[in-house]
Amino acid sequence: QVQVVESGGGLVQPGGSLRLSCAASGSIFSIAAMGWYRQAPGKQRELVTTITRNGSTYYADSVKDRFTISRDNAKNTVYLQMNSLKPEDTAVYYCNAKGVVVTTTLGNFDSWGQGTQVTVSS
Repeated sequence: QVQVVESGGGLVQPGGSLRLSCAASGSIFSIAAMGWYRQAPGKQRELVTTITRNGSTYYADSVKDRFTISRDNAKNTVYLQMNSLKPEDTAVYYCNAKGVVVTTTLGNFDSWGQGTQVTVSS
């Protein structure tokens, strides 16, 4: 009922920048929060950053002052600007969206994208 699609990953050198995008679509009534998680090889998935509908944000300590999340509520889209990238930022980045979906009634949804690879290497 709700699809989440990420884009913008790739290979970048240390110190470089990338911008990820994530769009949610489907029978969406409202989105309460969207966020980015990442999973490096051999590690558990971890929370990177989230943003609520009213713009409140959270950042993991490891990305503070380097990553910036922003949101376009009209497009149900969230962006992640990643600057000063480090090799340890290498991971598959997943987008998550939580909110309310419209079917024959209203219900909650918690949807994930397929992930986009970010590789930081010289």
